[in-house]
Amino acid sequence: MYTVLVAIDDDRERALEQAEAIADLPGRDEVEAILFHNFEDNPEGASVNQVAAVRRAREKLEDAGVTVQLAEGSGESTESILDAADDHDVDAVCVAARKRTPAGKVLFGSVTQGVILSSSRPVIVCGEA
Repeated sequence: MYTVLVAIDDDRERALEQAEAIADLPGRDEVEAILFHNFEDNPEGASVNQVAAVRRAREKLEDAGVTVQLAEGSGESTESILDAADDHDVDAVCVAARKRTPAGKVLFGSVTQGVILSSSRPVIVCGEA
C-alpha cells in the first residue's frame, strides 16, 4: 500500500486537482489517500467532514477506487501537515499550489513552499505554481 497525505485547504478546485493527481497514480488500487485539513482557527469546532473541498476530493477518489481516510489538525499549517505526515508514516505528501507573484510569496509565505523545503518525504505539487 502506498499512502499519500493530501493536504487540502478550502479551495474546491485545488482539492479536485489533487484528487485527480492521486487517482492518476500508477496502481491506484494500491493507493491510500489520507485527506488532511488543517484548522488554523476553529472556534466553532468544525470537523474535516464539514469542509466542502474535502468532501469533493473524497467523492472523486472513492469513485476512482482509491481508499480514503480523513484526518485533521490545528495550528500553523506547514508544521501541522508535516506532523500529520510523520504521525501517519505516509510515503508522500500532496499539496496544491496557487499562483502568486514572487513578492506575494515573500510577504505572505507559502504553505506549499514550506512543505517542499521542510519535508523529508516526496512532495507532489498540483495546480498552478
